[in-house]
Amino acid sequence: MRAAPLTITDAAVRRVQHLLANRGKPSVGIRVGISTKGCSGLKYTIEYADDRKPFEEVVEKEDVTVLIDPKASLFILGTEMDFVEDDLQSGFIFRNPNEKGRCGCGESFHV
Repeated sequence: MRAAPLTITDAAVRRVQHLLANRGKPSVGIRVGISTKGCSGLKYTIEYADDRKPFEEVVEKEDVTVLIDPKASLFILGTEMDFVEDDLQSGFIFRNPNEKGRCGCGESFHV
């Protein structure tokens, strides 16, 4: 048995549960991917998943399902997905041991 490509913190699970409960239509979970954007080249993407696509990896914690876009799998191996909230901002963050650097604004990264 191999390790999951992505781990999800309890805070991220609670936030995904909240988002899915308030979406207004059924979802199988959320989908995490990578797009080529930003000044460093890559950016994490999160979207609602209405269905499972071929070759997606599935990570489940409690009643939350996170689908991983096959094109993103190699870029996010070992990554932790968290949700943080403070006085100035809130959002999902990714702690990726494969990152070699981030842009100044923190929106994109490279491996």
